[in-house]
Amino acid sequence: MKSVILAGGMGSRFAEETSLRPKPMVEIGGQPMLWHIMNIYAAHGFKDFVVACGYKGDYIRNYFTNYHLNAGDLFVDLTANSTEVISSSAPDWRLWLMDTGLMTMTGGRLLRLRDLLENERFMLTYGDGVADLDIGALLDFHKAHGKIATVTAVQPPGRFGRMIMEDDQVVRFSEKENISGEWINGGFFVFEPEIFDYLDDDETILERSPMERLSSEGQLMAYRHHGFWSHMDTIHERNTLEDLWNGGAAPWKTWT
Repeated sequence: MKSVILAGGMGSRFAEETSLRPKPMVEIGGQPMLWHIMNIYAAHGFKDFVVACGYKGDYIRNYFTNYHLNAGDLFVDLTANSTEVISSSAPDWRLWLMDTGLMTMTGGRLLRLRDLLENERFMLTYGDGVADLDIGALLDFHKAHGKIATVTAVQPPGRFGRMIMEDDQVVRFSEKENISGEWINGGFFVFEPEIFDYLDDDETILERSPMERLSSEGQLMAYRHHGFWSHMDTIHERNTLEDLWNGGAAPWKTWT
């Protein structure tokens, strides 16, 4: 099963870092946020990734195409202009690095991946959030309810738009309010191929009309995650994640 990571946004609220590189490539503990997210999936056996690139997508391509060169021992023969990888610590992942446009919205980026994904169930998340999430349990929950979509619901401090739920079904969305303890969209989705019927064009914002339609039709379920979750939208949030990692107390590090 493929896991899609939305990594094409401009990250304008995080300009201190994103003027130089895309937000998913901002480093935590010396590794890009994108690497941390992929490890969360890979720890549960999901190692096929589709990265929806856009803003400064060349940064992402260069990182992965040179991964072996930067993660191992090399023999370089300057006279023959050749390089041989002697040993490497690169993970056993497979990646599709797809250009989904510079200004494309989240739903539009997914729509551009239709030919690659439309015949299979797949997972999707944002390129700026980590969690100590049991991906296997999330997938089991999705398979059990038989709906088109599952979103992982989380409970951070209340400054986000809320999801209103009855049991585990999302029934509507609410605007941002400063109410702590409410459930919000934490990413880490599971989708059936029918999701593409809810996407129109590059301007489609996944979190608006498609999600609202799915919820109104009873096709969107929420997997409640009670553990750690954090996104990285500011320098303060990046520094907090960095401190957790460097202190050996990063809850999202579920791999060895």
